[in-house]
This record gives sequence, structure tokens and C-alpha cells, in this order.
Amino acid sequence: MPLKVVDATVSSFDSIFEKFRSDAPNNKANLIVFLADKDPSTSLSWCPDCVRAEPVIYKKLEASAEDVALLRAYVGDRPTWRNPQHPWRLHSTFKLTGVPTLVKWDSENNAIKARLEDHEAHLDHKIDALLSTK
Repeated sequence: MPLKVVDATVSSFDSIFEKFRSDAPNNKANLIVFLADKDPSTSLSWCPDCVRAEPVIYKKLEASAEDVALLRAYVGDRPTWRNPQHPWRLHSTFKLTGVPTLVKWDSENNAIKARLEDHEAHLDHKIDALLSTK
């Protein structure tokens, strides 16, 4: 079934997240993955954990038999992300500590239902468990 992907940056996140939340009831699963930006000179993420996790996450989501929405939220370059005042580190809902972070969004309660942190977001069985969370 279709995987619907939308991208956001720190500056565009609020408006894109608002639309994501309003569309969420139309999907079987709604996920947000927080990722490091790609280095323009290499087209690769500056974050080795993101490089490792992204293909695994996409493979799992593309294989899903359900309608899945994925919001890819890019945290910025390394210096931007390392700033302790980064807005998603301080965000009352997300409270990010690392990237990648994969979040399953609960559209009924407008809250995080489950999450995988940077050290586990690349593990097949953890992604499967997150996807099967009711």
C-alpha cells in the first residue's frame, strides 16, 4: 500500500506537522522520523546512525500492507543539532536526545504512542514492534 512521505526542516516543521496531524486519522499508521541533514558535498547524512537506520526504516514501511504516513523531520547540520537549545531537544512533546528517532504518532490522543531512539532505530525487530503497537 502507499507510503506517503513528507519532509520538514526546523523552520517548516510547525506548518507541515499541523497538516500531518490533520491528515493522520486517514492513515493506518503515522510516523515521524527525526534525521540529520544530508551533507551537500556528499549527499550523505553527517550522522552514521541515520545512514544505517534510514534504509531499514524505509524497507519496513514500504513493505507494510497498510496506508502509512511518514514525516521526515531534518534536524539540521551537525552544529545546529549539537546546540543544546535546538528546538526539538526542548520541545515538550518530542524531547529529542539523538538522531535518528522514530516516533509512532497517536492521532486520537495527539501524542506519541511509541518511539525508537537513535541506538535502536535501525533494528528490524524493534521497528516491527513499533509498527504493531496498537
